[in-house]
Amino acid sequence: MAESKKYEISVSVNTQYLPEQSDPAAGRHVFAYTIDIRNTGTVAAQLISRHWIITDAEGGVQEVRGLGVVGHQPLLQPGQNFEYTSGCALTTPVGTMRGSYQMTAEDGTSFEAPIAEFVLSMPRVLH
Repeated sequence: MAESKKYEISVSVNTQYLPEQSDPAAGRHVFAYTIDIRNTGTVAAQLISRHWIITDAEGGVQEVRGLGVVGHQPLLQPGQNFEYTSGCALTTPVGTMRGSYQMTAEDGTSFEAPIAEFVLSMPRVLH
């Protein structure tokens, strides 16, 4: 068995602009993102912490680190998934997020699950 397939987590993201929480005139643009984390490897793994890099359209960067996600540190058996929704506010109508989850497999191996960059955009801003 290939070692690389042992520790494998896939991450998919859906985003949504929240106009009811946003105030564009005041430079407040609020977005929700729903993340699906799936253990596509062959050993159980627990999400320990997260690291986000959030960039606005003017190049401003925020880094966020913390334990778990939305108060959970899910243990995912092979084939299992965990879905959660969270959010962030930007001063610009467009931005990006990327990052990683720090995982620990049941055999004690620590590894990183990358989160590919995704776009946060107010409707009708990007074509």
